[in-house]
Amino acid sequence: MSFLKRKRLPSVKNKSDKPESYGWRAKKKFQKTVFLWLSVGPAMLGYLVFGLYPNIISAYYSLLDWNGTTKATFIGLQNFKKLFTDQYIPIVIRNNLIITVVVPAVVIMLSLLLAYALTHKNFKEKKIYRNVFFIPNVLSTVIVALIFTFVFDGGFGLINNILTSLGVENFRDFYWLGNENTALSSLMVCMIWGGVGTYLIIFMNAMNAIPKTIYESAIIDGASNMTRLFKITIPLIWGVIKVSLLFYIIGLFKGYEFIMVMTNGGPGNSTNVIGLYMFNLAFGTIASGTGKHQYGYASAIGMVLFVILVLTKILIDKFGDRDPVEY
Repeated sequence: MSFLKRKRLPSVKNKSDKPESYGWRAKKKFQKTVFLWLSVGPAMLGYLVFGLYPNIISAYYSLLDWNGTTKATFIGLQNFKKLFTDQYIPIVIRNNLIITVVVPAVVIMLSLLLAYALTHKNFKEKKIYRNVFFIPNVLSTVIVALIFTFVFDGGFGLINNILTSLGVENFRDFYWLGNENTALSSLMVCMIWGGVGTYLIIFMNAMNAIPKTIYESAIIDGASNMTRLFKITIPLIWGVIKVSLLFYIIGLFKGYEFIMVMTNGGPGNSTNVIGLYMFNLAFGTIASGTGKHQYGYASAIGMVLFVILVLTKILIDKFGDRDPVEY
């Protein structure tokens, strides 16, 4: 019964087994590799040239006695030993600590409160308020610093004119940025005004991602606005808050633009910070009184600043961790 036998069909090889398919796969893999390198390569090259290399070369410069132009002399760890005898180092570190404790705390809290109000309150002018708070971030740092220089001016400043109109005569012709007791506080007001807008937008976007049903359930249970803010909103967006706090603190430690434009560290180093002191040693006003630029010593201060920033990151990660909250 040969007709019952299954007819054997000729075997057909998988197309992928053909020799030319291997070349196609290799070509596709090569194209993918080229695409990835073209996409990531420029950013990686920029990081290596403008990020990693300057840090490595600064570590080498910190071991030299060099003014940036003449022949350098290798002195080992002498620049780091000098840090312990430099009379300005405790002052600039103290000022930095005050700024990095007060300013981020005020900026983050104000941004949270304003973002919560604009997100959960039905203000007709909500978009206008949001744009008004974001205006300082559209302006350059120099412009903001110059505006507040006029605001705190003793002769025609806005603050003194307001106080005078209210009958407070003690502050007539009082220069807020020229007094050691008020200069740092005045600078922090400027920093706070310039920093709220960015984090307001960030926190509003994070809050808008929280389902409204959670707040509706809390309202039914009788939770107040502050309870909903601290028990629902902040725990759910804590990851965003922690990252924002980290970036802001690191930016304040490294930044000195406001201070350079408004006071340049004065009066009497009452507003001097690590970044500005390092810049002046290397390029600007010689704050150490030696009469020469100290590029090597400034690099040593930069290495100390690098260590401080790394420790700050570790501390924020350690004490800022919370159990994840899900909804």
